[in-house]
Amino acid sequence: MKKMDYQNVKGTQDYLPEDEVIRRQVRRTLEDVFILYGCSPLETPILNYRELLASKYGGGSEILEEMYTLSDRGERELALRYDLTIPFAKAVAMNPKLKKPFKRYEIGKVFRDGPIKTGRLREFTQCDVDIAGVDSQIAEAELMMMALVAFEKLNLRVEIQYNNRKILAGILNVFEVPADQINKVILILDKLEKVGRDAVLKELLDNGLTTKTIKQVEQFLVEADLRYIAEYAEDNNQLKEGLHELNELQGYLAYLGVDAQCVFNPFLARGLEIYTGTIYEIFLADRSISSSIGSGGRYDQAIGGFIGSGENISTVGISFGLDVIFTAIKQLLNEMTPTSKVQYYIVPLGKKKEAMLIAKALRDKGFPVELEMSGKKVGKALEKANKEQIPYVIIVGEDEVKGNKMKIKDMVTGKEKTEAFSFS
Repeated sequence: MKKMDYQNVKGTQDYLPEDEVIRRQVRRTLEDVFILYGCSPLETPILNYRELLASKYGGGSEILEEMYTLSDRGERELALRYDLTIPFAKAVAMNPKLKKPFKRYEIGKVFRDGPIKTGRLREFTQCDVDIAGVDSQIAEAELMMMALVAFEKLNLRVEIQYNNRKILAGILNVFEVPADQINKVILILDKLEKVGRDAVLKELLDNGLTTKTIKQVEQFLVEADLRYIAEYAEDNNQLKEGLHELNELQGYLAYLGVDAQCVFNPFLARGLEIYTGTIYEIFLADRSISSSIGSGGRYDQAIGGFIGSGENISTVGISFGLDVIFTAIKQLLNEMTPTSKVQYYIVPLGKKKEAMLIAKALRDKGFPVELEMSGKKVGKALEKANKEQIPYVIIVGEDEVKGNKMKIKDMVTGKEKTEAFSFS
C-alpha cells in the first residue's frame, strides 16, 4: 500500500503540547484581563454570508482579496471570517435590545489567504475586545490601558502607536486629494514604514495625483508633528475634529501615567477602510518582531450600516494576535530550561491500579499529576523527572502497598519522605 503524502495545508500549523501549553497560558492571561476590565464573552460563527463580509462596512478591497469563499449545497455564497470585528458588528445589529455600552471579548480562529510571515499564518487566532455605545475617547484610553496591563502580565514590553483617521483624511483634503481617492492614498501612506518615502511618493504619482499635491504630501512626511498639523485645522472641520479627539485621548493617557508607552505617529494609517477615528497598533519595544502584535481603532459606521439606520453607533475595538504573541514569548523562552506544570510523577512498579488511586487522590486535591503508563524503570523515570523539572516523584511498589504508605522523592533536594496512604 502506497504511503499517503500527508502535510499541513500551506499557512496552517499543528501546535504540539510544548507549544500549546504556552498558547493556552496566553489565552488564559488575556481572558483574565478582559474579565478584569468588565468584558462579557461572545462567540460568533466562523462561516458567514459572503455579502456580509464583503459589504462596504467590512475590511475593504485589500482584505477581500484574501477572503476564503465557498458555497453550500443550496448554492448560497459563503465565506470564512477574516476577523472578529464584522461578526461582532453583525451580532449587535441583530440584537438591538443589547444594553449599551456593550463590552465584549471573543477569542477565535480567523482565515486570510494572504502572505505568510513570522507570527502570521493563513489560519490564526485573534483575541478581541470591542465596546459599542461610547462616543468619548475614554473608550480608546480604556482599551489601550487594558493592552498595557495584558502585556505586562505576559512579560512583554510594548509600545502603542496611535493616530486618528480624521486627521489623515482632513489633511489630505486640504492637500486637494480627490474625495474618492482619500482612502486609497491612506492605504499607500500605510506602507511608509515598509517601503520608504520615495516608494510612497512614486505610487502617489502613479495614481494620478497632481505635482502640487504630491509636494504637499512630501512636506507632510518630512515635517509632520502636531504643531504642523494644527496650522491646517482652521481650514478643515474634519481635521479640527480629529485633533480635538486626539487631545482628549492624550489627556487620559497622561493622567493615567502611560503616555510614555503610547506614542503619537502621524503616519499610522491602518490599512482597513472601516476605521473612522482613533487607530492604534502595538509593537514589541525591542522590535524583535517587526510586525504589530495587536491593533484596533474606532469604527462608528458599521453597526448602523448593517441595521440600515444610517446613524453612527459609536464603536471601538482592539485585537491581539495570539500567534504572533506566542512567537514573541517562544523567542524569550528559547534559551531557558523548560519547566513542567506537573507537580507529581507517579511510577508504578507492578502496581498500576494502586498508582492510579494515588493519582486520583492528588488530582482531587488540585495537583497536576502525570502517571507513568509505559513501563519505565525507576532510573529512566527519574531521568525524565529531572529533564522536565517535575518536583516530586512517587514510586509505588509492593512494600508501599503492603505498608499503606507512599514514598515521595523531592527531585530538587534529593530527600525522601513517607506519608500514610490507604490502598484498601
